[in-house]
Amino acid sequence: MIVIRKKVRFIPNAITTFGLACGLFVIFKINMVEPGEGTYHVLFTSLLLLLVAALADVLDGAVARVIKAESEFGILFDSLSDAITFGVAPSVLLLKSLSLEPGTFISLCSVFGAMTYSICGVLRLVRFNVKKAESVGNKEEELLQQKNFTGLPIPAAAMAATSMNLFLASSFEEKWLHISSVSSAIFLIGIWTLLGILMISRWKFPSLKALNFKLPPMQLILMMMGLAVVSLYGIFYFFPVALLGITWGYIILGLTLSFIRLLAGKKSKTLEDFEPEEEES
Repeated sequence: MIVIRKKVRFIPNAITTFGLACGLFVIFKINMVEPGEGTYHVLFTSLLLLLVAALADVLDGAVARVIKAESEFGILFDSLSDAITFGVAPSVLLLKSLSLEPGTFISLCSVFGAMTYSICGVLRLVRFNVKKAESVGNKEEELLQQKNFTGLPIPAAAMAATSMNLFLASSFEEKWLHISSVSSAIFLIGIWTLLGILMISRWKFPSLKALNFKLPPMQLILMMMGLAVVSLYGIFYFFPVALLGITWGYIILGLTLSFIRLLAGKKSKTLEDFEPEEEES
């Protein structure tokens, strides 16, 4: 029985290892590219690998819960994997894709933005693990954590960061915006810093687990089929724009819900699950 249990626990850890390998491959591959030569193709393939890693991050926890193979080792391993894959890899992509002269003020700012993003990502993971450990045995707190996230989840932040990086390197940016390389660098530095702040913020972001569509089965099927067609069309023909819209749409949705809650006030029942947490003393 002990051998079987160890084999069962190996399954989610193997999925986590695969996601970590995707993140490490992105870091190692991009480091073989000269600074400023993080072309669209390199960013595109790196983003695909990060998407696969994000899928693995969802699967490892789900599989562990289904087969009842959750363990302290698995939780810590998953967090360390996320720190590298979603905390470090996007920052390396940013620094490699920017064509900046070393020793300049803007290159210093780019390092500051990348470090802010990575450090805030690690802090967010630590806070998540601490809160999860404190909620063990508290059914009400566990249910609340399933409804939403405190602070922007690091996989969502990574997708938002890299999708913006990819869009600014794509032909769509050249066709619609025509932003200079310096302006693009300044904008990306601001985006990285903003995402770092959102990760350690007390604002709430919705969890996909909390989605509950109260629709008849046929209407729900038709709605999901329509969304699938639109999403696939966007991915095949407008991948940078589609991914940018999906990732930043999620962030805007979370901020909007939290902002509405702030306007409603603590006495109101409106969106009470999105009440920002108070700072710990």
